[in-house]
Amino acid sequence: MTQDARFEDGREAPLNLGAMDADDLQVISSLVQDAVFPASEMRWDRGAQRFALLINRVRWEDAGKTRHAPERVQSLLMFQTVQGVASQDVPKGDADTILSLLTLSFEETDAPSGHITLMLAGDGAVRLAVEAIDVTLKDVTRPYVAPSKKLPRHDV
Repeated sequence: MTQDARFEDGREAPLNLGAMDADDLQVISSLVQDAVFPASEMRWDRGAQRFALLINRVRWEDAGKTRHAPERVQSLLMFQTVQGVASQDVPKGDADTILSLLTLSFEETDAPSGHITLMLAGDGAVRLAVEAIDVTLKDVTRPYVAPSKKLPRHDV
C-alpha cells in the first residue's frame, strides 16, 4: 500500500524569497531574526538604489533541527528602490564588529514609499528610505552547524 506524501517529507532547499508588501516583509523578518554579520558586509549602491547585507541567518524553517544541531546559512538580504540610508550606533565598515539583526519593519510615508528599519541588538538601527517594498532573501551557501550548536534565546 502506498501512502500520500506529507508536507514534512518535502526536500529542504535554499530559500529564495521576495517581499513586495508589509506582510511579505514580516515573513522575511521572521526568517532573518538573529542573523549575524560583520559590519563590513553592508553595502549601498546609490546609483542602483540597492542596499545589501551578507548575513549568517539561523535556519528557523529547518524541519530537521530535532535530528541535528541548529544550522545557519549565509544569505543575501537585498533591498531595491533605496533612496537613502541612515544609521544609528552602527560602526560602518568594521570587519571586527559583529552585528545581530533582530527585526525588519516598514513605516509607510507616502504610499507606496516609506522607511524600512533594520533593528540591531544593542539599540543599533539602519533606516532605508524606499520608493516601495522590494526585498529579496536568498541563501547563497550550504547550511552549516551553528558554532554555538544552540538556537539564540531572548530573555524577556
